[in-house]
Amino acid sequence: MRSYLVLPAVALGVALCAACATLNGEQAPPDYAADANTNLQRGNAAFDAKNFEEAQRYYEYVRTRYPFLDAAKEAELRIADSYFEREQFIEARDAYDNFVKLHPTYPRADYAAFRSALTHYKDIPSDFFLLPPPEEKDQVEVRAAVSAMNDFVRQYPKSKFVPEAQQVIAEARKRLAKHELYVADFYARREKWRAVVNRLQTVVKDYPGLGFDEQALFGLYDAYNRLKEPDHARQALEQLIQRLPGTAAAEKAKALLGRS
Repeated sequence: MRSYLVLPAVALGVALCAACATLNGEQAPPDYAADANTNLQRGNAAFDAKNFEEAQRYYEYVRTRYPFLDAAKEAELRIADSYFEREQFIEARDAYDNFVKLHPTYPRADYAAFRSALTHYKDIPSDFFLLPPPEEKDQVEVRAAVSAMNDFVRQYPKSKFVPEAQQVIAEARKRLAKHELYVADFYARREKWRAVVNRLQTVVKDYPGLGFDEQALFGLYDAYNRLKEPDHARQALEQLIQRLPGTAAAEKAKALLGRS
């Protein structure tokens, strides 16, 4: 069975160093950095070939054999990346979080923090909107992604990963808003208008400016009318006019209010 590490080469190197002793009997010290970098590069080659388990064996060797070298820190990150690429997001998150805890001042600590937050977003079920979850448990990772990314942006405001983090936040918030609209429609088809109001108010209050204001506010207008609450219905239209001035939606709201 072939070895995944270059340990035989290390042994050979040590023997050669012994043969090259100086005249006064001293031996040249072993080149630990070279061995660490060699194994790190071999791990990276396996990683690029998507042989993640093999790559992880190289990284583990570097991490445990040379814990005080920078190569070991890079190996720790690559171990976390290996979990991430295999979609083992809980393990990846733990590895990234542990890296940040152990090496908070390392230049790539922001990368680890960003990737940790990203594991929440990647762990969102792909069939998220096919059925409304009975206890909304499928929203847990979406909300966690928003929270984790917001924490990342606050902690690393100058990181090059901030723009991508902001994109993830926006996308996750859109998914949450769409889910609220989905559930509001679910209740509307069952004529549970107070539940409809509660869901749509969440969209209006928590997710403004994401492209759902028109749908949510017209929905509130309809739900309040069905609840025989004309003052609240009027307020929904006035809020729409304020949020979307100069739009066709605003003109429609004015017409419903009897304005010219």
